[in-house]
Amino acid sequence: MAALAAVALLGGAVAPLSAQSGDQAERTIRAALAKWTSDFNSRDTARICDLFAPDLVYDYRGFPERDYPTLCGLLHRSLADPTRAFSYALDIKEIIVSGDMAVVRLVWTLKVTSAGAKTEESREPGLDVFRRQSDGSWKIARYIAYAAP
Repeated sequence: MAALAAVALLGGAVAPLSAQSGDQAERTIRAALAKWTSDFNSRDTARICDLFAPDLVYDYRGFPERDYPTLCGLLHRSLADPTRAFSYALDIKEIIVSGDMAVVRLVWTLKVTSAGAKTEESREPGLDVFRRQSDGSWKIARYIAYAAP
């Protein structure tokens, strides 16, 4: 009987994490992407890497496969560069949630303005694979992106 009670208590302890609906997960992921976009555009580096899981692996066309420390270093260096201004716009095409995984099909539009006021714009379609973390947050564990012609 004590074992049954322990199982019931343990099951109750994990139920909130596993009970999140697909709609709730989608809203949480949308909010996380919007927060990251806002942080990036305002050069707020305090939490700029929080969207990404520690075991992140990503592919961006033309570059070698990279990981979390590489991406975080790149983000911090880019946002600290006073000679360039960066701005991302986000266009989410769809979010598919299945259990503790979600796939987001999206397009990022990046504008980079150099000190000489020259602005370059690139569209970066991609797929972000989110995994729900043990604390209930959703983080990008894998992503594939490329610059559109």
